[in-house]
Amino acid sequence: MTDTSDAIKRLAEVRQAIQTVLVGGQSYKIGNTSLTRADLYNLRRMQQELEQEIAEAEADGGIGRCTAAVCFDKR
Repeated sequence: MTDTSDAIKRLAEVRQAIQTVLVGGQSYKIGNTSLTRADLYNLRRMQQELEQEIAEAEADGGIGRCTAAVCFDKR
């Protein structure tokens, strides 16, 4: 997987985490255990950074998008 496709995958994961916080709340309790999800502020910051990284890669010709493997015969 290329750096750009890794960033796209991470961005999808961050967006899903943001959605989870928005729908399910920042923290919740199961029995006697209190759990806190990732901080919404930090998730949004990560989203912006990943979007910027992807935009820069695409502006540079989409690093990793035009990659080819070449095999040479030993003739």
